[in-house]
Parts: sequence; structure tokens; C-alpha cells
Amino acid sequence: MICKHFGACGSCGLYEKSYAQQLEYKQEKVSILLAPFYSGALEVFDSPDSHYRARAEFRIWHEGERCDFAMGNIEKNGAVTIEECPKVIAPIEKRMWRLLERINASSGVLKNRLFAVEFLATTTDECLITMLYHRKLDEAWREEAKVLEQDLGARILGRSRKQKVVLSDEFVTEELQIDGKPFRYVQYESGFTQPNPQVNVKMIEWAIRQAKKVGQGDFLESYCGLGNFTLPLSHYFEKVLATEISKRSIQAALQNCELNHIENITFARLASEEMTEALQGKREFNRLHGIDLKRYDFSTVLVDPPRAGLDEGTIALISGIENIIYISCNPETLARDLETLTQTHEVIEAAIFDQFPHTDHVESGVFLKKK
Repeated sequence: MICKHFGACGSCGLYEKSYAQQLEYKQEKVSILLAPFYSGALEVFDSPDSHYRARAEFRIWHEGERCDFAMGNIEKNGAVTIEECPKVIAPIEKRMWRLLERINASSGVLKNRLFAVEFLATTTDECLITMLYHRKLDEAWREEAKVLEQDLGARILGRSRKQKVVLSDEFVTEELQIDGKPFRYVQYESGFTQPNPQVNVKMIEWAIRQAKKVGQGDFLESYCGLGNFTLPLSHYFEKVLATEISKRSIQAALQNCELNHIENITFARLASEEMTEALQGKREFNRLHGIDLKRYDFSTVLVDPPRAGLDEGTIALISGIENIIYISCNPETLARDLETLTQTHEVIEAAIFDQFPHTDHVESGVFLKKK
């Protein structure tokens, strides 16, 4: 990726290395961490070198009457105004600079106390733009923002403290070709989405490849989000139970089931720890009303935890399930959890997915089978 701000704005790192060197560095890092548990080859899934990120947030720097996009800490004067950002996907790139032109050409209603702009886009050219303000948004803002929506061919949403102004929709709908099938995903402005669509497809297809080795039984997923993995993997199991704590993500997951005509998934709004307690019969939850947990015979579980990794209860629960697909955004906590999981299971496959090029971050995946 060639960018005049590379290494200066704070958004990217590893700028002293070529992309090939970055991948080699990440592969070596994860290989060392997994070496006590896995001696096979680590599969590497790369990313486009540029135009890969479908989510982005930029600060707004005010200088006189002009606004600019900026990265860094504005409050501490650590901001760098930017003139390009080749990491964002084309639907963001083609709109962000037109948006800035419109803001600077406006009467002041759009720029007054604007402090940040967030973009959420799809590979199918839908784009949601959230404008964040340190003031209450009024009818004058709404009218100018409506014109802006039409000019940009995007959806505009305004936010200020305790206020959200939705002009049309607060979501975009992504369509991805996964394992030869189209899947549609409603993605909400405030919900979690995978940032790199092309690598996300590779990650899901890797998980599908593991699921195909099982080919029977029921499927349990924890931290399911909007159904990113759940929907494609549901085709390879009889019944699916997926849990997620976020109400908005559960709402999106249910919509996505309808969009894709999938009927064998049941979603439960529970934290991973709560699901463990429920499945072990230690506690009953009103949120599980109408769901008979005894109907499920789980052959496979997929976990995709936050950076902190898995809690002890969840590790104890999944240790009793034949097959485990573990997707990790933190290889250090993955290695920590494998110390326990490999007492009952062995690692059959391992991979890295470069969701975040030009940074230290790397996603990992392991497939474990009971000994």
C-alpha cells in the first residue's frame, strides 16, 4: 500500500516492512505460540494490500472555516490531517472526499461542532455514513443531510449526546459469495462486523472446510454476532444453537436468517458464561423460554471470543464436545486456552487470516478434535 501518511497518522503500523514481510512476521509469531500444540503447517490467508477495510472512523479537524479528516488524538494536538486513505474499500473512498467537499461548501449547519465521521460500507456499494456532533441536531441539519444523502448515494445518520437521527435506514446489506453460495447480511451502524470482507470470506470458508469433516450432529456457536459464521455453517448440521449478548446483533442475526431462508438456527441472547451455566443445568434463564436444550446433541462448537479469550466455564463446557472450531483475534490468549483444551483435544488444522494488514493484529483459527 502506498500512502503519503503511512507511518505518520497512527492508523497503520509495520510500515517498515513490505506486505510479504508482514505476513511472514505474523506467520512466525503465531507459529511460535502454537508450536507446543501443533506441529503441522500453518495455513496463511492474505489480504489485498489496499482497499480492504469496510469500516472506518475519522476525526474532524477544524482550522478556521475549513474541516479536514484527521487521525490521532485531536484533544492532545496529536492529530494528523489526511489527504488520502487507500486502506478503505472503494465505496468509502469515492464518497469520503465528496462528503468533505459538501461539508466545507455548506452554510455551516453540517460542519458546526462536527467531531467525527464513521463509514460502514459493503462490497455491493452500499454505504452508511454516521456524523457525530457535540451539539443537538435540529431540523435545519436534517434538511441539509437529506440533500447530502441524495448527492452521495449513501445513507446518512446523525448522532449527538442522547440523540440519533435516522434519515432513511441505519443499516447496509452486504452480499458475499461463500463456498459457491450467496449470503446476505444486514449490518447495523452500531453492531460488530468483520472489517475486511475478502478475508472474512476466506475465514468463513476455512471454518466450513472443518465443518464438512464432521458432517453430522448439532452445532453450537458462542459469540455469534449477526450470524457471520452461523448462517453458512448451518447448512452442514441438523440443528444450530447460537448465542450472543448484544440485542442489536441478535436482531440482525434473526433478520439475516429470514433474508437467507434459513430455518434450523435458534438464537439466544446470552453471554458465553450464561450459556455454559444453562447447558450444565446450573441456572435457568427466562431468555431461554421455549428452547429445549435437551433436544440438542452437539457434535461441533465454534467460538470467536474477544481478545481476552475464553472463560474457564466455557473451556470446561466445550471440552466435552467432539469438535471445536476456535477463531481468535488474539493469538496469545488462544495459546493460553490451548494449554487446557489440548488436554482433551488435539489440534488438527491451524491458520492465520490477515484481517488487519499493516498492523500487528492477526486473526487465527484452530480446529480441534477430541482425543
